[in-house]
Amino acid sequence: MRPVRAPDFLQSTQVSYDAIAEAYAAEHPDSLAGRPLERALLTTFVELVRAAGTAGRPPVADVGSGPGHVTARLHEAGLPVFGIDASPRMVALARRAHPELRFHVGSMTALDLPEETLGGIVALYSIIHVPDDHLPSVFAGFRRVLLPGAPVLLGFQSGDEDGHRRLTERYGQEISLDYYWRTPDTVARHLEEAGLEVYAQVLRAPQGEEKMPRAFLLARRAAPAPSGVFRPSGRG
Repeated sequence: MRPVRAPDFLQSTQVSYDAIAEAYAAEHPDSLAGRPLERALLTTFVELVRAAGTAGRPPVADVGSGPGHVTARLHEAGLPVFGIDASPRMVALARRAHPELRFHVGSMTALDLPEETLGGIVALYSIIHVPDDHLPSVFAGFRRVLLPGAPVLLGFQSGDEDGHRRLTERYGQEISLDYYWRTPDTVARHLEEAGLEVYAQVLRAPQGEEKMPRAFLLARRAAPAPSGVFRPSGRG
């Protein structure tokens, strides 16, 4: 059987982050430090994982885990968690910084996980590198691996309309890295179409050197209705 070739955007994202991994990790040792809103949303995510009541304490995945600081915060909050990142160099740095945790090389475009095995997914600033035509399959993949009732927390750059740019240099390194920003409504629509219910949307203004607003969406895979519960058809 022929090996499946990774999409071009995924290969360029991996190569680019491998090139800038050390500089990125040095600049962002903990991207949630000094950001109380983001920390509060992560706390809300933790509470939603616990409220889902899934049996057996299923693990949570930090998708696009980078240097691993969000994975570590979820671990400190008491969740079983592991990180996934497309960049082998980022994974190596995360393992070195957090040897007690699991980090794997992988991609949100093809999660190598069985169906209905995760208690939640966090993806902070990682869908920003996924082109529009791949986003529906990414969210369908999230739904596939999530247990019913399990939550998702997304964070991404936003604006008045959707947009895209490509960076060819960062930290003095040649790269080819695409960035996509989207309105919360655009991302919410893709989530709903993939079968994930949107629980909350938050938009905050740019802080410090940020040039764009930051959007956060909480969603969850719908839990099946209890047996015998009547659902109205919507007809008069």
